[in-house]
Amino acid sequence: MNRNKYSLWKKVIFLILLGAWGCKSAQVNFREANTKLPEEFISAQGDTSNVAAVDWKSYFEDPYLIALIDTALLHNQELNIVLQEIEIGKNEVLEKKGEYQPFVNLGVGTGAEKPGRFTRDGAVEHNLEIKEGKEFPEPLGDFFLGASASWEVDIWRKLRNAKDAAQLRYLAKTEGKNFLQTQLIGEIATSYYELMALDNLLDIINQNLAIQEDALEKARQLKEYAKANQLAVNRFEAQLLNTRNQQYAIRQRMVETENRLYFLTGAYPTAIPRHSKNMMQIKLDSLQAGIPSQLLENRPDIRQAELEIAAAKLDVKSAKANFYPQLDLRAGIGYQAFNPAYLFNPESLIFNAAGDLMAPLINRKAIQAQFNMASAQQIQSVFAYEQTILNAYTDVINQMAKLENYTNSFDTKSREVEVLRQSVEVANSLFQFAKADYVEVLLTQEEALDAEMELVEIKLSQLQAKVELYRALGGGWQIN
Repeated sequence: MNRNKYSLWKKVIFLILLGAWGCKSAQVNFREANTKLPEEFISAQGDTSNVAAVDWKSYFEDPYLIALIDTALLHNQELNIVLQEIEIGKNEVLEKKGEYQPFVNLGVGTGAEKPGRFTRDGAVEHNLEIKEGKEFPEPLGDFFLGASASWEVDIWRKLRNAKDAAQLRYLAKTEGKNFLQTQLIGEIATSYYELMALDNLLDIINQNLAIQEDALEKARQLKEYAKANQLAVNRFEAQLLNTRNQQYAIRQRMVETENRLYFLTGAYPTAIPRHSKNMMQIKLDSLQAGIPSQLLENRPDIRQAELEIAAAKLDVKSAKANFYPQLDLRAGIGYQAFNPAYLFNPESLIFNAAGDLMAPLINRKAIQAQFNMASAQQIQSVFAYEQTILNAYTDVINQMAKLENYTNSFDTKSREVEVLRQSVEVANSLFQFAKADYVEVLLTQEEALDAEMELVEIKLSQLQAKVELYRALGGGWQIN
């Protein structure tokens, strides 16, 4: 008996040493992410105030725009798809949690068997009695009621690390939803401002059409008095037709922009109310970008990438645990009899208990490959994290420069438009009294029209820079 115990302990120690030997090849070398950022943004003053902390309803004060965003947050299909992915992730965590807890099953069974008389089982039954004077019944029944349990003892935290990794990925999906929300809000605001700009472009064209129609009429009158020729009339008419033709391209852009907004809000086409006439008067308050280190807290995509790194580390640890011995425990208890009348007799009680301690020996290449893949994915997640941080920083400084440059451009172009408007009035007056050539009038009108349309485009770019800066800083997902 003592010799058997000694032999058993030798086997256990051998398996443990074997598992330890197997782990020598599984050296874990985590790559750490470089999160060092500049102390402040280029052209910034290092102020820690940050517009990303402002609730989007306060940042976008237009009630029509707020209503569009509210609708999109409820009905946008892509956002709702991501919400279901989060729900899937939550259940994956529960699934992983159940894997390292004991499995207990309760079952009942029934059956019947009649072996052939000239088979081994049939011959045995024929020569045996269940009790004195009573042969085996034919067919022989089999009734069972009992419970069984199995448990993989998570000695090396393989299963718990897998559960923790699933939980981190669930949190990462939540951050992914927040990032999608910031993108969605930014895209809706950008399209809304574009729609307002197109309304203003149409108004500018209509105003210039009135001016050009008046100039054409004056050219025709001057021709009647022999102060102009047919060439002048044709040039004025051609300019008028060219300006009218520009309306169609703008209207097509309006249709596409409106449909884009319908798609983003998850709704079918309806009227989109807006205060387009107030667009050129929209003021941009001082927009503070804060300091770069705040991006690590405010940008959902950075926090998502950070959680992916943590999950990848746990995957490596879980893969490493495959090199260690695995302890499985099994047990069962119940009643089994050939007749239901005897099922709950003490003699019908059955039970079993067993334990296995197994270490990998032959199929080590597959385990090594799984470990190597997990290690490579951990390094990959670090590179992705560093790339996300760099992209976020670059995004912010681009939008800050865009906002500053388009603000200066808007001021300069506004002065140019004012001068050209005055020039159109002067050119028309001089042409009426034959003191200016019609070519000068045409060029002046064309330059004025182009400048006014450029001014609207610059204002649109300025407003879009305001939207993009808010998005780049990580605003829009907070719920105040």
